[in-house]
Amino acid sequence: MNDANSEGCLRGRIEAILFVTGEPVRVDDLARALNVTNAQLDAELASLKDEYDFGQRGFSLKRFGQHVQLATRALYSADVVRLLQPVQKQSLTQAAMETLAVVAYRQPVTRAEVEQIRGVKCDYSLASLMNKQMIQEVGRKDTLGRPILYGTTDAFLDHFGIASLDELPPMPEPAADENEAESTAGET
Repeated sequence: MNDANSEGCLRGRIEAILFVTGEPVRVDDLARALNVTNAQLDAELASLKDEYDFGQRGFSLKRFGQHVQLATRALYSADVVRLLQPVQKQSLTQAAMETLAVVAYRQPVTRAEVEQIRGVKCDYSLASLMNKQMIQEVGRKDTLGRPILYGTTDAFLDHFGIASLDELPPMPEPAADENEAESTAGET
């Protein structure tokens, strides 16, 4: 008889937890619940991901930031949509996307810093992004008034299909015309 904590059952235990929760689970919490080290869990998660990908199973193992989740494989999403006919996800407005880009590339960043970069007020966009759990408060800036610092969340990573901020595309270089215009603007 297999011990419930034996390594042979670890895959099944991981699958059971991820299947039942349906939501992203923190890797640390999963390791603690399974009473295994993070290294053991990481190895088993990598093995499960490879197995699911090789077999083109109906689900895949998604890892983003410090979270892991079972998700429908994109290859089969049209079938799921036809069956469930889900309500369309509300997309982000242009203002929210611009605000989110500033937070993603400059984090941690304050509201005033975002407004300075964008040139417009961004209270509504920040509140909307907080409600959608795309950004979160990550601390307070050590200056007068101790303004809130914002950063992106694991939900941001999941939404854009990236595992870490390192996967963000590089910032575009300013065009040569813009550089010349800026350097000659002060000359008269």
